[in-house]
Amino acid sequence: MQLQKAKEPFKFYTRLNLTELTGLFASNLRQIVRHIKKVPVSSIYHHTHRFLQQRQYHSPEPPNDFAYWISNVLGEKELSEQLASIDMARFSDINSLRNAIVEIIDLYLKKNFLSGFRHLEKNEAFCFMKSVSFILPTSYVVTDLKEFMEALKNITTDSIYFHTFEARLRIGRETNDFSDWIKYSIGNKKLADEISRLDPYTHTLEELRMVMIRLVEKQIGG
Repeated sequence: MQLQKAKEPFKFYTRLNLTELTGLFASNLRQIVRHIKKVPVSSIYHHTHRFLQQRQYHSPEPPNDFAYWISNVLGEKELSEQLASIDMARFSDINSLRNAIVEIIDLYLKKNFLSGFRHLEKNEAFCFMKSVSFILPTSYVVTDLKEFMEALKNITTDSIYFHTFEARLRIGRETNDFSDWIKYSIGNKKLADEISRLDPYTHTLEELRMVMIRLVEKQIGG
């Protein structure tokens, strides 16, 4: 079977990530929602997505930091459950996710006015941090689906993470880089759509790798 050559090669990138303190702390619900409204998107991104790499071999259930702190430190279980149940896959940018978080907390505070004034000790305060990413090229450059599949077997999970999450949420792509390339450069809309429909929040990064490999393998008849 003659494989379609790409109009443009796909270049795999990877990322290095550093965590920085913002200097902002919250000791009650009113403070945390006030800071959530104004912190940089890199902070919202950090507190809702860092677990995806740190826990890649464990349960893929998404425990965002806001929900964890509100439950385990403030003891507001109902609000925590609402935040933990946010379907992050439906957001195409971080600001939209930020707005959803703010809306849930603001609504909760309207119904539970006194909950917003409970103060904690300094050592229990929520510490806002942010992710600083450095994007680096890898040695993998592919021109057809077979080469793409072989590269998928060897790239790091950092590279999978970058092309699946970072490019879409922080760079503003409509979909992940893989689907975008397969659709527009290879011309295979069916495969592009299959990969695009994968919910990366319900898979570990290694699971995503294996599922994508199987989809490509099926497509090229391997």
